[in-house]
Amino acid sequence: MKTTILEKDGNLVAVFEGRLDTAAAPETEQALQPLNDCTGHDIVLDCTNLEYISSSGLRLFLAVLKNAKPKGSHVYITGISDSLRSVFAMTGFTNLFEFK
Repeated sequence: MKTTILEKDGNLVAVFEGRLDTAAAPETEQALQPLNDCTGHDIVLDCTNLEYISSSGLRLFLAVLKNAKPKGSHVYITGISDSLRSVFAMTGFTNLFEFK
């Protein structure tokens, strides 16, 4: 699992590559820390190359959202595949996040 944080068009973008499963969650959580620390930026979670997400990965996405909302930031998800979208739908996450 590889996570890269970029600044693009005034937003912070987290690019995910691989499988975000329980084994990858601790390292990914550390990589996402800049998103939790930021203020004044919207956040984009780019899932174009994300092959799989477990409940641990969903928890990390939720933590980013919970940290961003009180600061007035929006969290968007882009590049989500049909299989990942079904996971988000089954867990109710499609109602929590904005998709681009």
